[in-house]
Amino acid sequence: MEYSIGQAAKKMGLTVHTLRYYDKEGLLPFVKKSASGLRVFSEEDIDWLVIIECLKGTGMHLKDIKQYIDWCREGDATLGKRLEMFKRQKAKIEEQMAQLQRHMEKINYKIAYYTEAVAFGSIDILKRNRCLAAEKERIFGPLKK
Repeated sequence: MEYSIGQAAKKMGLTVHTLRYYDKEGLLPFVKKSASGLRVFSEEDIDWLVIIECLKGTGMHLKDIKQYIDWCREGDATLGKRLEMFKRQKAKIEEQMAQLQRHMEKINYKIAYYTEAVAFGSIDILKRNRCLAAEKERIFGPLKK
């Protein structure tokens, strides 16, 4: 099946402007053009857009995504480079996830803290709730006196 740029954009949940920008940045060298110069997207092109959006969603820069596409077009000689690129990106994502988990712990603590404070009617809850005070120290470090 073939798609116009508008159909491809809709299928991907993107704008036509975004697809044109990707093309301008060299991310869509595989997309064919009709005799009248309009972009015609194939199912394989849609698959490429899926991976582009995936990599973009992980925080990869467009220049690095372009490098990946260029390596794919070069063939099997770049398989090792592609593997290393994905390993590096995986390590970055794992660190981001660990950082988000640390942030989530702090948010969960604050939810517990304010739940108790609302029930008690005061933010002076840490003096009454030793478990909450211990959790604060575990997450934020030793309490300052």
